Amino acid sequence: MLFKVLITPKKGLLDPQGRAVEELLQEKGYEGVKNVRVGKVVLLEAQSEEQVHEIAKKILVNDLIEDYTVERA
Repeated sequence: MLFKVLITPKKGLLDPQGRAVEELLQEKGYEGVKNVRVGKVVLLEAQSEEQVHEIAKKILVNDLIEDYTVERA
């Protein structure tokens, strides 16, 4: 099965890359855009969603600064 792991900075933590994108968008006239967060997407094939959660927790995600969600792709 194909899964998608979406990894994002935890809410409340500084996201310098997201802030830079937000400022650039505002400079380009997209004034209504706010709270930009930049993360990662990992696509992988695995036997089960439980296996993907285990991989995310042990390898892909720094749980001190990142959150994640798993979806079937």
